[in-house]
Amino acid sequence: MKRVRALLAGLTLTALLGTAGATTTLEGRVLRHEGAGGTWQRTLPDALGPLSGPLEVGNLVLLGAGPAVYALGAGGVVTGRADLPGIVSSLDAGGDVVTASTLLGGVTERFTLNVNLNAQGGGLSVQERVALPPDPVVTGWLASVADQVPPATLADAARLDPLNPFLTLRLAQAQADPYEALSLVRRTLGGTLPFPAWVQLAARLDGAGFPSAADLALTQAQADASARGVDPEIAVSRAALGAFGNPSGYVGALLAQGRVDRAGVWMTYLRQLHPRFEGGGALYERYARTLDAQGREGEAAEWRQFARSLQPGTLYNLGLEGLGAVRDAARLASLALGLSLLAALLTLAVRAFPAQADDTRDLGGRYRSWLRRPLARARRVFVAYASPSERLTVTLLALALLGTLGGVQWANLSGAALRSPVLSSGTYGGGWWNAQLETLTLRPGPDAALLTALGAQLDGEDTRARDLYGALGDACVRNNLGVIARTRGDEPQARDLFRSALAAQPDLMAAAFNLGLKPASPEAAFQQRLRPGQPRLCYPDQRRLTRAVTGDLSVTLRAGLRAPLALLDPSAGGSARLGLALLGVSGLGALLLLSLLLPRTPLPAARSRPAGFRVLGLLLPGAALLDSPWGGVLLGAWGAVVAALLPLSGLVVFANLPLVGAQAALLGALGGTYALNTLAFVLAEIRHARSAGRERRAEGN
Repeated sequence: MKRVRALLAGLTLTALLGTAGATTTLEGRVLRHEGAGGTWQRTLPDALGPLSGPLEVGNLVLLGAGPAVYALGAGGVVTGRADLPGIVSSLDAGGDVVTASTLLGGVTERFTLNVNLNAQGGGLSVQERVALPPDPVVTGWLASVADQVPPATLADAARLDPLNPFLTLRLAQAQADPYEALSLVRRTLGGTLPFPAWVQLAARLDGAGFPSAADLALTQAQADASARGVDPEIAVSRAALGAFGNPSGYVGALLAQGRVDRAGVWMTYLRQLHPRFEGGGALYERYARTLDAQGREGEAAEWRQFARSLQPGTLYNLGLEGLGAVRDAARLASLALGLSLLAALLTLAVRAFPAQADDTRDLGGRYRSWLRRPLARARRVFVAYASPSERLTVTLLALALLGTLGGVQWANLSGAALRSPVLSSGTYGGGWWNAQLETLTLRPGPDAALLTALGAQLDGEDTRARDLYGALGDACVRNNLGVIARTRGDEPQARDLFRSALAAQPDLMAAAFNLGLKPASPEAAFQQRLRPGQPRLCYPDQRRLTRAVTGDLSVTLRAGLRAPLALLDPSAGGSARLGLALLGVSGLGALLLLSLLLPRTPLPAARSRPAGFRVLGLLLPGAALLDSPWGGVLLGAWGAVVAALLPLSGLVVFANLPLVGAQAALLGALGGTYALNTLAFVLAEIRHARSAGRERRAEGN
């Protein structure tokens, strides 16, 4: 059918282009037309952005302006507009069809325009799917053009462009007659807009005192977003949501103003279209607390339950912000292990310091001996005086610290990848999305195949999607292959694939929906309400996306070992300081592993517990008891408690960990570690005194 429509449109266009006798020229920003539709001239404002064209089709003039193509009729009045995902760079009528080329961020796309002369005044539509990128240059363009019109020329601008509702709304707000203003407001809802513009218009209507019109605009936004392939199962980043009208920011403003009922309307919009938006957990809880304060505990409980229902499929089922909790937990563990390792190494170094000075004197001194007798000096490093169990403890602490720092790195890289525009713009597919996808290094496997095939399937490229899905037996893939089969009219094969998918994964909502089982979920309700009769696609959850872009912790550590200098590159979401820490701990861990091969340098009992060692043994619980496994446990507990208490100093912050109300318990635990350490220290001193006495008696004999 698409080919037939394109052919008919091409034949019609050929006839239209054959009607000569009209001349349209663009000189600078002055557009002149003579011929069909009369003679007219328009000076196009700078706010419209770059211009391309013009192109004559019948009695219409097509002109590219910014990210849109305008159809201008008699008198230069706008009769149609096609909103595109990039700045229009050229218009072409070659090949019997009108095509528009767009450019945004180095990405070029081409679209076929359908010119409808039978519509009132003449209209425009786009034959292909238009997936809007989360770029304010595109999504905020209509509002920006209207805002730059001077008040003195507002009426004339609204007359020449009746399809820009932001101009009409400005004109309505300037009216003294409320009935005339209301009539103009109704006109703002009569056109066709991309969903970000509907959201922006809804916020302005709300602020201007037209809440019912704002509600209708939000309804229109949902319908347009659904038609463009936006889906509530796909996460939306804070930046993308800001480009799409910033509804979450407007909710915050409404709550600050005490307009709770209006905030509820916008929260419902977010819940239905973008439930998985970045920062959603905090906003859901803020709204629930506001409802609690108004005595609406039942509604508050329902919103909290909805927020909890979004947890399955997230990282470790921790919820929308679970990755932040994982990162902070890894940071806390790294800090605890780092403190423990530092305390252990410092204590061992202080203990060996006097004996090391005596043993290196004949070699040239503590430092010169490294130049004169490096091999002999290496046998007298401070860890050489430690027992095998002590060396093993500090080595394990270093390796554990390397693992937790790798966990922080993994969380940073995963978070940056999941917030990338490719994975957090509310939909997949489109030229801009495909170009951005190439910047991600996807790990080969079913998760990456699902992601790339979904983009092709949403763009209507079913054959390519089937090739990308390949022979994968994943339940989600089977469901999407069933969608292709149903789209092509093969209902028996589609139902077989849906049943197979549901049997492989009984909680797969998409397959249950496609089999008519009516699952209770926000996504199923969205599909039923806005895409009735259409099968439901299966989208990758957060865990699958994480596996596709970063893999697990072992993948991150192996990548760091293969390319150590890449750890210092912060461009991919990493941190130069964290990279230095990883490199430093890796080197330290390697040296400690080698130290396990060194023979122990004798340390007489009389020199094994100098005064500095005793002081550190009391100040750093467990550091002087590493000969015993319980010493390592005590040292680790002390490090964990001190690390958890450090936020009280303001030096570090663990925003995603519930440590605020645990200070009393942590202080009690800290006191407990010191009490146990003191008891163990006294017992160790008694044992040392007995051992030293036996040595003296042995020497005396």
